[in-house]
Amino acid sequence: MGEVGGGREGTDTLSPTAVTLMHLVNQRRILVRRLGQRPQRTLARSAILQGTGFLTGSWVRIGFRPAPANAGLIFQRIDTRKSVFLPARWDQVTGTDRRTTLGTDSGQVGLVEHVLAALAGLRIDNCLIELNGPEPPGFDGSAHPFVETLLEAGIVMQSASRGIWSVSEPITVSEGFATLTLHPAENDELRISYLLDYGHGSSIPSQKFTQTITPESFAREIAGCRTFVLDYEVEQLQRDGVGRHLTPADILVFGPRGPIDNRLRHANEPARHKVLDLIGDAALFGMDLRGHLVGCRSGHPLNVELIRTLARRMEERGSVLRLQAA
Repeated sequence: MGEVGGGREGTDTLSPTAVTLMHLVNQRRILVRRLGQRPQRTLARSAILQGTGFLTGSWVRIGFRPAPANAGLIFQRIDTRKSVFLPARWDQVTGTDRRTTLGTDSGQVGLVEHVLAALAGLRIDNCLIELNGPEPPGFDGSAHPFVETLLEAGIVMQSASRGIWSVSEPITVSEGFATLTLHPAENDELRISYLLDYGHGSSIPSQKFTQTITPESFAREIAGCRTFVLDYEVEQLQRDGVGRHLTPADILVFGPRGPIDNRLRHANEPARHKVLDLIGDAALFGMDLRGHLVGCRSGHPLNVELIRTLARRMEERGSVLRLQAA
């Protein structure tokens, strides 16, 4: 199922030494700079959803609760002997193989990107996400069910502000033929472009998608785009115990002639889903990004590596500022 659906780009696992940080290491110092701020937002009321998890096939209950300003997005495992709280931050990521996983064996949550995409896409900054299992419900492999529920719950402004950040010049992470670049902001917008290319002979044709990200455009153009997988990957995934209950009618399975027992919602739905995943992984930054994100064959490993790199640049910037002030 791709990243459990997202398409395998050859970058499902990534060691720090395998990543090339272009225009960064021992070259120019790229600054992560603050552009401004906006009011933080949370839910007006709680909301609950239930469904089957993609990974385990278990019935899962997810609750979205309003959270105070500056709390951020936090997953809570309520099914464990002692509740486990996992902040949705880059430094909590413990897996990027086909999906993004937070936490350790004592309390993990996997496949968090679709939930995070729904929250980040709607600009909900503070939320407690309760789960009675190790994953959210999978539904149709998109973020649409989460978005519908969150919009029904309502969104309210909070008194605290949220920082908006960009970079002083392009910053790129790459591995092999896969790259992900954040270009500096030319205005107060986040624009994302994605090029999906599995090469000659793939059952998924090369495709691209570009969108300026707002809550409205996310809900309309991206949220409903589903996870996907190539047919020859399904057998191995199910042997590994993943998605044994799923059929091609549940998610997009691509065979030699296209989707099996299913229809695309957009001609470039796989590329759109990759943007959905990128929005979810970018939420791990914990602040708003502006600029132009451009992905080519990238997946969760590079998504998280870029956020990790930006966060470390910010930490170094803070250290420099504190040293100057002293």
